[in-house]
Amino acid sequence: MRFKLILAFVEDSKTDLVLDAARDAGATGATVINNARGEGLNKKRTFFGLTLDVQKDVVLLMVEEHLSRHILETICEVGEFDQESGQGIAIQIDIEDAVGVAHQVATLTKVVEDNL
Repeated sequence: MRFKLILAFVEDSKTDLVLDAARDAGATGATVINNARGEGLNKKRTFFGLTLDVQKDVVLLMVEEHLSRHILETICEVGEFDQESGQGIAIQIDIEDAVGVAHQVATLTKVVEDNL
């Protein structure tokens, strides 16, 4: 079984929505890293030297490769990434090898077979 890693940079107010939607789309779990900060196309505004940032979370999802595109598109829709600049981004990358997921392989095998 092959896996992909989805990295999503999400506004903290939308993290729970993204996690729920990813699970509904086939993700079996996630890791959330709080207090991320980034800068996009437009430089952040400041007020008396203080940056007016919206807090971001980094959501890491290791998903089965056949489910990855659907999960990625679901995250984009729920997180409203394409609605306006600065809402968040998500990418997926190949995972060469992974350990600690043997308990999920049986469940994922059935899910993938049902979807194909």
